[in-house]
Amino acid sequence: MKVKNSVFVATSIDGYISDNKGGIDWLHSIPNPSNDDMGYNEFMSDIDALVMGRKTFETVCGFDIEWPYEKPVFVLTNSLKEIEEKLKGKVFLLNGELVDVLNQIHKKGFKSLYIDGGTTIQSFLREDLIDELIITTIPIVLGGGTSLFTELPKELVFELVDSKQYLNAISQNHYRRKR
Repeated sequence: MKVKNSVFVATSIDGYISDNKGGIDWLHSIPNPSNDDMGYNEFMSDIDALVMGRKTFETVCGFDIEWPYEKPVFVLTNSLKEIEEKLKGKVFLLNGELVDVLNQIHKKGFKSLYIDGGTTIQSFLREDLIDELIITTIPIVLGGGTSLFTELPKELVFELVDSKQYLNAISQNHYRRKR
C-alpha cells in the first residue's frame, strides 16, 4: 500500500480554520437538515490512522461526545505525557522530527494518514509531506483566527482533481500534490 498523507479540513472564505477565540461554531453556520457529511465518511474509509497536534486533540476531548474515532489517533506533543485510561489503545503520544514520527507510524502498518490540526498541517506542509488536500469552504469571512496556511520555504504545486458543492452554499476542492 502506498504511503499517503491527507488533509480534510474546513476553512472560512478568508482561509481560517478557527476564529479569533479558537472557536469553530461558525462551521455550522449553514443549515444542514439532512446531516450531509460532505464526503467525510468516504474519506475516512480510506484512512488507516489520524495524526493531530495536542491542541486539536484537546479540542476533540472537549466536545460533549463519545470519542469520535474508530481508527488509531497519534497525537504530536512535547507536553502531554500520558493518555487518560478510557483512550488507551486508541490514542498514542509521539514527539520528534516529523519524518521520524512518520517512520514510527508506518512501521506499525499505518500508511494512509489523516493529518489534522492547524499547526500540524502547517508543519507537514513546511516539510512537503502532504499528498492531498480536501478543503471545504464555508461562506463566511472571519477576519482573523488560525490560518490554514503560513509561510513555506518553497512553493508547493497541487492539481485540482475534484470540486463539489454542498447545501447550495459550501464548496469543496480536492487537490493532489504534483511531484
